[in-house]
Amino acid sequence: MSELKEKTAKGLLWGGFGYGMMQVLNLVFGIFLSRLLNPSDYGIVGALTIFSALAVIFSESGFLLAIVNKKSISRIDYDSVFWFNVAMSLTLYSVLWVCAPLIARFYSQPEMVPLSRFIFIGFVASALSSTPSAYFFRNLNVKTRTKSQLIALGLSGVAGVTTAFAGMGYWAIAIQTVTYTGFNSLLLWVQCPWRPRFSFSFPALKEMLPFSLKQLAVSVFTQFNNNIFSVLLGRFYGMKITGYYTQGNKWTSMGTVTISGMLLGVGQPVLRQTIDDRERLHRVFRRLLRFTCLVSFPAMFGLDIVSREFIVILITDKWLDSVSVMQILCIGGAFLPLSTLYGNLFNSIGRPGIYMWNTIILGGLQTLSLCLTYRLGLTTMLIVYTIINILWVGVWQIMARRETGLKTRLVIADIVPYLLMAGIVMGGVAIITAPIESLWLKLATKVILGGGLYIVAVRLFRPDDFKEAIDFIRHKTLTHKS
Repeated sequence: MSELKEKTAKGLLWGGFGYGMMQVLNLVFGIFLSRLLNPSDYGIVGALTIFSALAVIFSESGFLLAIVNKKSISRIDYDSVFWFNVAMSLTLYSVLWVCAPLIARFYSQPEMVPLSRFIFIGFVASALSSTPSAYFFRNLNVKTRTKSQLIALGLSGVAGVTTAFAGMGYWAIAIQTVTYTGFNSLLLWVQCPWRPRFSFSFPALKEMLPFSLKQLAVSVFTQFNNNIFSVLLGRFYGMKITGYYTQGNKWTSMGTVTISGMLLGVGQPVLRQTIDDRERLHRVFRRLLRFTCLVSFPAMFGLDIVSREFIVILITDKWLDSVSVMQILCIGGAFLPLSTLYGNLFNSIGRPGIYMWNTIILGGLQTLSLCLTYRLGLTTMLIVYTIINILWVGVWQIMARRETGLKTRLVIADIVPYLLMAGIVMGGVAIITAPIESLWLKLATKVILGGGLYIVAVRLFRPDDFKEAIDFIRHKTLTHKS
């Protein structure tokens, strides 16, 4: 048990540190690129994201999490998954290479032909590193994965900014994306003790197939749902509007990715080791849930109230139309890490089908809502999308109660205090600072006042959780009572 606690603490620590540093680097490089490029540059690359994202998912086919979830793993399992992923990635790249003119015609953007063929190289590199990444993931070695990502992000950021300075426009974003994937794959390979042999086993893949197919379905619908905005906007509103959405979504995602990344690094492996003790599973899940709420609600609500100052100060007022996008997405983004945690729970107890169907139905509802509301404008689309996302947390909990006996009243007692504290504090700070005219002064006041008041509120009303969070920061374990 002590080994699990230590791995959990280290995983959360490195996951939080890594994703936090990645967002800092993304922030720095993003500022440079946003100042050098225009909305159309971001729009044309953003419109292609769905194709490369889906290709990565199909090339991995859900086997990464299947390796993590398998009780015992052998070398032939790793080898079989690796060669399957390589074959799939090369096949998909060939198909998309041929389809590049059709994609360009769909968006009425001839320049997408060479651009898309270059960007799609990234998912081939990603497929090459998926098995080493699964090895580290299964063994809760978050530190190695984090170091590789940070180095790759730094190198790719320099490449992107340099090419943007050279006047290469949207090619700078494409070069940054492909360079990151390439360097990350190379670094994971160098550090991984596993090396592929020329061996392959269909029975090994077949054994993992039921789980992997469910993960594949989940990932496909998730990525499709996440990128349907760019598809619809690029097709009906043009690249400029798509660029505004892409920019607002990018900054919002920094917060949600950081928080969700901490959970993805340890959530499923840790919960999986408690499945034989239902009470312990509940305790560990609820502690992870409280920690998620403690961080997610103030971070995302805080980002919401500083979005205008953030955009104008850092990337100039040419991106002012991205503010409303960012504000709406931040509200919904506060609840996304909770869905991630529930997904970890269902996977850990061997019920990926629940995760799959919940995600499929959610994605279908959101896609339908977007198709029905796109004529009403971007703001309406975003509001409907966000409302559905928030309400769906209740559906996750209904399923969790049915499958594990996790009581809804206890979950509400874990979530609501942090929701209220963060909402009241950040809302009050926004009202108090409204008369301030200086953008710099308003930003600083919101950050200091909001952060300070929230810490005081947590310390007063949730002292045990506050102490637990401090213990975690001091390298202790989040689940010390379990």
